[in-house]
Amino acid sequence: MSEPPRKIIHVDMDAFYASVEQRDNPDLAGRPVAVGHGARRGVVAAASYEARRFGVHSALASATALRRCPELIFVPPRFDVYRAVSAQIHAVFAEFTDVVEPLALDEAYLDVSANKAGLPTAWLTAKAIRARILEETGLNASAGVSYNKFLAKLASGQRKPNGQFAIQPSEGPAFVEALPVAKFHGVGPATAARMHELGIATGADLKAWSRSDLQSRFGKAGAWYYGIARGEDHRPVNPHRERKSSGSETTFDDDYLDPARIEAGVLEMADDVWAWCERTGQFGRTVTVKVKWSDFQQSTRRQSFARPVGAREGLRAASLGLIRSFFPPARGVRLVGVTVSNFDARSPAPIDGDAVLDLRLDLAPLSAQGT
Repeated sequence: MSEPPRKIIHVDMDAFYASVEQRDNPDLAGRPVAVGHGARRGVVAAASYEARRFGVHSALASATALRRCPELIFVPPRFDVYRAVSAQIHAVFAEFTDVVEPLALDEAYLDVSANKAGLPTAWLTAKAIRARILEETGLNASAGVSYNKFLAKLASGQRKPNGQFAIQPSEGPAFVEALPVAKFHGVGPATAARMHELGIATGADLKAWSRSDLQSRFGKAGAWYYGIARGEDHRPVNPHRERKSSGSETTFDDDYLDPARIEAGVLEMADDVWAWCERTGQFGRTVTVKVKWSDFQQSTRRQSFARPVGAREGLRAASLGLIRSFFPPARGVRLVGVTVSNFDARSPAPIDGDAVLDLRLDLAPLSAQGT
C-alpha cells in the first residue's frame, strides 16, 4: 500500500519588513512604505502593499521607486528587530509541528502530517497558525496547503495578502498544467525565456516534453521540470537544512575609483558578516568579495583556507587582500560585498593579515553579468 500523502504548509509573512515598520510606527499605517535607503544609489529591500500598487518592489532602485511613487516613505532596515519577530513566529510553528524548514526570516515549510495540535485538517491547522502569528506579533501571514513543497509554495501566493489556498492531491496535476511556467517556483526569468523560445508557456506545454528531451535541454534540472509538470515533488521538509553562506553588500552613493573608499566599504561588509558568524557560531573556510562595476557587470574574487576563519581581523585581512586584487580599478565601483561560505564544524583558527598575504589568491573572476 502506498503511503498517505504528506500534509505540507508553506507559511509566508505578508510584506514582512515593511509590515513590521508599519506595526511599530502607526503613522506609517496605510501609507506606501519602502524598507531601504532613499539615497540616489539606494535599493528597495522590501515594500508595503500600498507601495506595490505603484510598481515598487524589492531590488528596485530607490530613484526609480520614488519616480513611480513620489509619496513613498523610506525607512532604514532594522534586521535585529526582524530577527526577533522571526523567532516569535518560529515559536508559533513549534506549537503545531516539530518538522519546520526555514527558508528565510519570513517564510518556512511545515510538515503537519503528524498532527501535533490534534486539528482535523491541515487547512484548519494553517488557519490556526496564522491566527496565532497575528496574536503574537500583530502581523498577517498567508499560507499554502498541499501534499508537497512545490505546490504548497505555489498555493501560498494565491490569496495574498492575509489569505490561504489549498491544492488537493486530486487537483495538483491540473493546477500545474494551467499555470504559466514563469510562475513556477524554481523557474527564473532566464529559464522561462528559454522555455518560451521552445514553445513551453504553460505547465501543460512542459508536461508534453519527455524526461530525456528536458534533460538534453536543461541538464540535471530537466528531471525536476519533468516531475513538477506532473505535480510531483518528493523532497521532504528538512528541519536540518544547512545554510551554505552568509554575506553582506552595499551600494555606494557614487561610482568609486578611490581605493580607500572602496576598502572602507569592504571592511564594513566584513564586519557585518563577522557579527553574523559570532552570533550564530558558524565559521567558514572560504571568503568571497564581489564587485559590481559602473556598467553593472560583476566580478568576484575568492580564497579558501585550510581551517575556518576564526577572527574578525582575519576576515578583514582576507577581504582586503581580495579587493586589492582589483586595484587600480579600471572603472568605477558601484557595489561591494563580502561572503563567507564552506562552513566547517572544526574549531576555527585565527588567520592574521601576514598569513593572508602568504596565501595564493584565485584571481579568476566569475563571468561578468548584467543586472
